[in-house]
Amino acid sequence: MLRLDFSASDLNLPVNREKTRRASISGVQDKVQLKRVRGGFAVVESGGDYILKPVPRNTYAELASDIPANEALTMDIAEKVFRVKTAEHELVEMKDGEYAYLTRRFDRRDGERVQQEDFCQLAGHTPETHGENYKYDASYQELADLMRRFCPAAAVENPKVFFLILFNYVFANGDAHLKNFSLYRSEQGDYILTPAYDLLNTAVHFPNEPTATGLEFFADGHFTPAYETLGFYSSADFIELGAAFGVFEEDVRGMISLFNVRRGETERMIDESHLSAEAKSRYLAKFFDRLKAIAQ
Repeated sequence: MLRLDFSASDLNLPVNREKTRRASISGVQDKVQLKRVRGGFAVVESGGDYILKPVPRNTYAELASDIPANEALTMDIAEKVFRVKTAEHELVEMKDGEYAYLTRRFDRRDGERVQQEDFCQLAGHTPETHGENYKYDASYQELADLMRRFCPAAAVENPKVFFLILFNYVFANGDAHLKNFSLYRSEQGDYILTPAYDLLNTAVHFPNEPTATGLEFFADGHFTPAYETLGFYSSADFIELGAAFGVFEEDVRGMISLFNVRRGETERMIDESHLSAEAKSRYLAKFFDRLKAIAQ
């Protein structure tokens, strides 16, 4: 494991938190830019090639010291078990022995900024236009519409977006809002989905979070008959949502089956992770709960 030569106390982290009506991981995590220097990393105000997320301070999140390991684990599961293209990342140890999450920025290439737009920007959502919860004021169905509008390669990219939504549900990421999906200009000049980022099991830290994935599935308050009956998202909801992304029912069912097929590998990664015993227990319990949900 990479060890940094500074501790959280050296970073001058802000005391105040983002004020919203809902508790969220994005509201408690601090982000520090780093730049590679000979022999290690240096903290910079801007232009850094890496983002460091230390253990949050002054937070109402439960098991806050597990947040960096949670994000590293969930990103690893996405990449290594489910073959999702993710941002480069790793769990690192700070000078004081605390863990932190380190990720390489993909919006920079050869030292230059890469044109990137998250879906808040594409939808025109700002705090001024949509209030303090502007990141959550949408649905995944609307995200599919934005993909068709702004991504010429939507037919190729939409199944990736849809699988990421399914992954976030199975791994209880209740903070997968509009800013956690982005398009960027590839080296060939076309706009495609960025590598996945900000993946973690938020239910470990916010057991009573208000949504299962961050956004509602459908526009205008629509729910499927299955949801009305069960009270949670099941395979029927993903089949209907898949249609909005142009993903056929057979392919949706194939994606859902992957989570059971690769269950053993997932469990092994959780067991071998750097999460505390309590965090592992919560992580596994939520994973098993969501496996049961998508099986219905």
